[in-house]
Amino acid sequence: MNKNILVPAIIAFSITLLIIIIQSSNYSYIIPGIFKIYGKGHTTAYLDDYKIFRNRIVEGSKNSKPWPKHKLYNTIKPSKKLKDINTEYKTVAYLIILNDSIFFESYYDGYTKKTKSNSFSMAKSFVTAMLGKAIMEKKISSLNQKVGGFFNQFNNGKAYNLTVGDLASMSSGLDWKEEYYNPLNITTQAYFSKDIKKLVLDRKIISPPGKKYKYLSGNTQLLGMLISKAVGVPISNYFSEKIWKPIGASENALWQIDGSENGVEKAFCCFASNARDFARFGKLIKDNGKWGSKRILDSSFVKLATNPRFIESPEYGYGFWLTSFNDKSIISTRGHLGQYVIIIPEDDLIIVRLGHKTGKKEIGGYPKIYFNFIEEAYKMIPDNS
Repeated sequence: MNKNILVPAIIAFSITLLIIIIQSSNYSYIIPGIFKIYGKGHTTAYLDDYKIFRNRIVEGSKNSKPWPKHKLYNTIKPSKKLKDINTEYKTVAYLIILNDSIFFESYYDGYTKKTKSNSFSMAKSFVTAMLGKAIMEKKISSLNQKVGGFFNQFNNGKAYNLTVGDLASMSSGLDWKEEYYNPLNITTQAYFSKDIKKLVLDRKIISPPGKKYKYLSGNTQLLGMLISKAVGVPISNYFSEKIWKPIGASENALWQIDGSENGVEKAFCCFASNARDFARFGKLIKDNGKWGSKRILDSSFVKLATNPRFIESPEYGYGFWLTSFNDKSIISTRGHLGQYVIIIPEDDLIIVRLGHKTGKKEIGGYPKIYFNFIEEAYKMIPDNS
């Protein structure tokens, strides 16, 4: 047989056999990943992967008012250091909102002010905001409401004492391992799942809940499913009506859903929108749940969510990341690959950074470049602004 024909045939046969073996194993979920992620040269999820998944539309406002522009809008150029960081780490959007006006914005890699981008785990903050709204509307009694009241699978053993607050504060004790680059992993399985509801409801509580912080995407997935059950609609619809439209989001967003017939949102991730609209959510939190004169979230809930639950884990509250810079308290939504909405209430400042890469964790659980994005923003802002 011609060698030029034999080698490709062997390769094709081997690939087919491998797929058959995987398909018949417990790792069949990685088949979509082979074609959708890994087969495209990516080693993990990426910014515009929402295009290859099913999504549910999160409707924006039909009466959106654009962000006002600061009197110094884009007149002060970024430093060489910031330019170099944005280039090295493949930033696609860098936005500074000062005193509720756009002070600076820049886009890269073909992105624009309207380009959608997967925010990944920033969605966890959105889910916590919905929890606050559901409590405000008495759809959920309080942070102490037990999860077992919604899902019988969590109504016995260690799970009996599991509360919605434990899910939001990442202290459930859930059997879950958080990884992003290992395809043979529960987090990856959730990303490609055809039935994410079953996947999560089959997990066990293996440690006493409410005792210790441990970041697990399964917590937010379960919380999102619970909120949907409590309010009677998919969380995409609830978020749209109760938060996204009220804050004047200029564009429809997209929330990825699993492969089930009715589609369940990947609550732990996968909300795609643009930098300007992400900044609106930052303003809502900065202003303690108010948008103009309208109360969207209870201020006491926002305050609780943006303060640590556990003294020994000061970096996390309920769905929000917490740190400081030059003695200023900072609240953030954070996502895989370095998606950030950075909120500094003391200075009426919001910084949005979206991009393809992030640095290694070096300072208090944050990549050093996270603080670089803040530091360089302050260098651009005149003292009298």
